[in-house]
Amino acid sequence: MSLRNRVALAGGAVVLGMLLLASLVLYPAMDANLSSQHDGTLVAATAEAPKLIQAFKMKAAMAGRQVVIPAGTVQVGGTTLQFLLPPVSAGPTDGFVPVTGQDVQVAAGQGPAYFSNAVHDGIRYRVYTAPLADSGGTLVRAAIPQSLVGDTLGRLRLLLAAIVVGGTLLSALGARLAAGRVLRPVRRLTETVEQVAATQDLGAVVEARGRDEIGRLAQSFAAMMSALDGSVQAQRRLVADASHELRTPLTSLTTNLELLQDGPGLADPQAPALVGDALRQVGELTGLVNDLIDLARYGRECAHTEDTRLDLLAERVVDRAAARTGRVRFRTELTECLVHVDPDAAERAIGNLVDNAVKWSPDGSEVSVRVEADGAVSVSDQGPGIPQADLPFVFDRFYRSPAARSLPGSGLGLAIVRQIAETHGGQVSAEPLARGVQLRMTLPPVTA
Repeated sequence: MSLRNRVALAGGAVVLGMLLLASLVLYPAMDANLSSQHDGTLVAATAEAPKLIQAFKMKAAMAGRQVVIPAGTVQVGGTTLQFLLPPVSAGPTDGFVPVTGQDVQVAAGQGPAYFSNAVHDGIRYRVYTAPLADSGGTLVRAAIPQSLVGDTLGRLRLLLAAIVVGGTLLSALGARLAAGRVLRPVRRLTETVEQVAATQDLGAVVEARGRDEIGRLAQSFAAMMSALDGSVQAQRRLVADASHELRTPLTSLTTNLELLQDGPGLADPQAPALVGDALRQVGELTGLVNDLIDLARYGRECAHTEDTRLDLLAERVVDRAAARTGRVRFRTELTECLVHVDPDAAERAIGNLVDNAVKWSPDGSEVSVRVEADGAVSVSDQGPGIPQADLPFVFDRFYRSPAARSLPGSGLGLAIVRQIAETHGGQVSAEPLARGVQLRMTLPPVTA
């Protein structure tokens, strides 16, 4: 069942419940009110009975007849009156319901007037029995057919049933029409999702209108689609670039092994050179694979972060680099700086910046490492610098300028730096100097 139909059913069910509740309250109230009105009519009729007797007396006097209270029943409008002359005794009467013992007590003044239900000639009556005032024991009965109340209640039942059914259907129809309009953005979003699922096109345009929940859902979905598309594109570029970079050392390694296999093997005078070249290619492959693993690892949200002294990390990296190479000298300006990062990732990023500077620095030159209080780490070298056209691509994966292609490396070191910086909410930049280049990584400092 569609969401639109479910909303329509829910709206109809709510209105149905409200109408049923209202009917259950209204019907008994109307029943009690009508019964009370009819009982009041009976009481009023018995109260008017003396006037009716007086009218009979005047009519008899004008006709010269003896005044006699009418026996049997008298019809006054919709009310039936019956006069019971004394002495009143229990038993059948002329033209109406029998006299009961309670009637005898009322006539004798030994009991109060009362209401009762009776059946005469197959008709159910509501009867009020009371003594006739100043009549010496005459009893008067006023009766109304209960069908008067029943017919009115029957019509009320039909009306309430029509209101309940009609109101439910109208509310369900109105809810369905309203749901169709309200859920129109959801339908468009669903169509877009189905299109993406069918075509695998993550670049599909998602309409994100309004500021309500549906609008925010569409905006979030559009942002998710954009991020996913960027991630998929980056993954494809990474796979393509990695396959290209892996192909060269694998081809060279395979060639060297085939030469060793086809020739006299290790007895070949060129065997040591071939083995050395193969080992160098294996080293390049190992470094490339390690860089790819680090790139993937630091691309995720860091699971372990802590407050870390950035200046101490830089100092440790510089000491390690100085012990490893003696062809350049290092100059440091390390201001105390506290950042909240993954210490291993931050140390790896600084190490990559320093290694890049060492690789490009000529012998005897100086590499400057600077840590500032705002979380910035700057590494400057005195190498050939970076052409202006290459500056935007320095931190891209596998990007290597024409001058760097003859040097060892995978082209992932600076990409790892940018990945680590962005994962921690920082950024990277490259600035050409008069001699060399300055690479800068900024991480958000811990504020007091």
